[in-house]
Amino acid sequence: MSFRRGVVRQSKFRHVFAQAWKAEHCLDDVRVSRVTWDGPLCAANPKFIAVVIEAGGGGAFLVLPLAKSGRVDQNTPTVCGHAAPVLDVQWCPHDDNVIASASEDCTVKIWQIPDGGLTSPMSEAAVTLEGHSKRVGILAWHPSALNILSTAGCDNVLCVWDVGTGELVYQLSDAHPDLIYSVSWNREGSVLCTTCKDKALRVIDPRRGTVLKMREKVHEGTRPMRAVFLADGKILTTGFSRMSERQLALWDTRDLSEPVATQEMDTSNGVLLPFYDPDTNMVYLCGKGDCTIRYYEVTDESPYVHFLSLYSSKEPQRGAGFLNKRGVDVNKCEIARFYKLHERKVEPISMTVPRKSDLFQGDLYPDTAGLEPALLAEDWIAGQDAPPVLVSLSGGYTAPPSKCSTLQGRPKVLSQSNTSPTGTTEPPNPMTVEMESEGLGHGRGGGDVDGGIERVKKEEDQLSDILTEIRALRALALAQGHRIDVLERQLARIEDGEV
Repeated sequence: MSFRRGVVRQSKFRHVFAQAWKAEHCLDDVRVSRVTWDGPLCAANPKFIAVVIEAGGGGAFLVLPLAKSGRVDQNTPTVCGHAAPVLDVQWCPHDDNVIASASEDCTVKIWQIPDGGLTSPMSEAAVTLEGHSKRVGILAWHPSALNILSTAGCDNVLCVWDVGTGELVYQLSDAHPDLIYSVSWNREGSVLCTTCKDKALRVIDPRRGTVLKMREKVHEGTRPMRAVFLADGKILTTGFSRMSERQLALWDTRDLSEPVATQEMDTSNGVLLPFYDPDTNMVYLCGKGDCTIRYYEVTDESPYVHFLSLYSSKEPQRGAGFLNKRGVDVNKCEIARFYKLHERKVEPISMTVPRKSDLFQGDLYPDTAGLEPALLAEDWIAGQDAPPVLVSLSGGYTAPPSKCSTLQGRPKVLSQSNTSPTGTTEPPNPMTVEMESEGLGHGRGGGDVDGGIERVKKEEDQLSDILTEIRALRALALAQGHRIDVLERQLARIEDGEV
């Protein structure tokens, strides 16, 4: 089924218009990376924007406060801990100060950015994830479980990590025969969809280590494909036809035999990067090397994917960052914002719905995913699923301060402040409360009291380390148990002659 343009229908997003910000609000003198990798090279949240940049003798990316504009000094501190070029960066959905980076040095690193941005170069990562044998170019945070991160590399391996413990909890090494192009979680984070150089679309259950669905030759062309899960469970893919025309297709995961809808667009050779907004059900297509950004609305009515409009400019884009919904300006009816990467400039582009009223437009801003995770990592590993916890944007969103000044200890833990393993708030340590209530501390009781406080702190640190080790071992045991189940099923099939 082909999409039809020009069909009059009722939609509050029919008149969305895109507008680039004025020159004084852009970031200038940003040496955007020239790496040959079809990724966005940029990520933005309500606090910061991160841009992968050129760096001699290693890999680096800039992290700047979102409100920053104007010229970026060449001496601006960067995150520079990778030994080879950075290929992807993604902000954690549950902590606006935590960012993951993937690199050609085969590692993934997790960084804790202080409020206000960097004051000196950051070379020591809070967590380093080592499990890939070739360069890593794809990162995808779990939408609702704290600290769960999926990565894919040029070794054709898909990994799922608990970055709180640094553990590799699941590894799928034989699901893809060739290079993985994209990875996307569904809304609840129960399954992933991937695209691969073999032209196949796969729906994968990472906890069971199985491919649930597969559709070969989703797009006939040889150029890279992309896929993204939509809120209703459908999958939208971009790719190329046999005649090298760029295509867009919509798939129902219940039946992948034929697409729900498809469309050929043009013959440009830039890979189309899809950016999806689950709140408005809009998809933005940004092609690397293009001068345009197309946007569509996905509905349950034929032809299912409705072309809205396109933003066009004179300068081609080398990448683009899509701002987290919590960061948009609700007072101006801004429903999305891109950060377009030029050769030496970052240009914000706002997508706005024209409205005359100055009141909060609730129909444009349904509750959106907030910082609070629905699950802890161990809950998800144990088999639980849950959609993201939603927050209201009424009155605008204010980003809270950093949860912790650093990612702590060994194993490296991304901890929520005073949060127990069950997700409840822990009471303060009674010994600490007693000392504080009696006024005991430095200068109030002499060296014996100081020594006692130091001993208490040391014991608390040791207890925290032990609990962390126990959680890490539990997660590892669960992962190995799932792996044993998979191997036993494979062995049973072999014994039954099915393989």
